[in-house]
Order: sequence, then C-alpha cells, then structure tokens
Amino acid sequence: MASHQMKRAVWALIIVTALLSGAVTVSAFTLGKYEKVKPNAGVVTISAAKMGDGKARFYKFEDGGKEIAFLVVKAPDGSIRTAFDACDSCYRDKKGYEQQGDKLNCKNCNQKFVINRLGPNATGGCNPGYLPHRLSGTTVTISVNDLKGGARYF
Repeated sequence: MASHQMKRAVWALIIVTALLSGAVTVSAFTLGKYEKVKPNAGVVTISAAKMGDGKARFYKFEDGGKEIAFLVVKAPDGSIRTAFDACDSCYRDKKGYEQQGDKLNCKNCNQKFVINRLGPNATGGCNPGYLPHRLSGTTVTISVNDLKGGARYF
C-alpha cells in the first residue's frame, strides 16, 4: 500500500514539474518579444539581413527610463518598413501589434493593417505609428530623435 502511495506522489510531482516548466517556457517567449537596442552617434542600427524571412522584429529603445517600442519588417513587396508598436487610438492599452501573415494586427481592437502600406501615408486611427528610417545597403538606420518622437505612445 505504501509503495502505491509513493508512486502516486512521484507521478504527481512529475506532472506538477512538467506544468511549471511549460508555464515558465511560455512566459519566457511572451516576455521576450522585444530586443533592446542602444544608440551610437545619434542613431540605432539594425541589420536588414535579419528581416529576410518577412517576420516582424520588435525592439525597445530606452530614453530616460521610458522604453519606446518599435518594429522592423520586410514587407512582401521587398521593402523594409518601420513603425512604433503603438497607434494613436489604442496606445493607452499598451498591447501593440502582432504579425499575421502580410498584416499587422492591433492586439487591442483587432484591426489589421497590410504591411506593404505602412509608412508616412498610413497614419492616424489605429495604424501603427509611423517611424522614419533609412536603408543603406544592409543596414536599417533610425534616428534617436525620431524614436524620441514616439515617446508619447509609451
């Protein structure tokens, strides 16, 4: 009888350990959405080669204790697009966007935005906040001043 209870206790411990391990793994991936970047000579640089798979990459830039989140993605048309991970409408909820194929989905209101259209002409409402950048060869360059311009979202 004691060995049967011991087996049940061991199995219960194994199951609890597995569940906790899974929860920690999920949390690590969820919390790890952003890569922190540091400026050099007034700009942040990101390798455009990282964008080859068309998946949006999310970054955070720290300015005086405030973290400003943005994304860089290679659009289906081959261009590089940059935007703040926030919009004029939903930024207060601090949920940002997630990529769904060739669109960005607002995680607050569920509106979708075609990545090819991100840019200076797609502003206002729930569009991802426009973030200017420069592409030089294989380097995406974003000015610190432009990043600071999005501080109001965060």
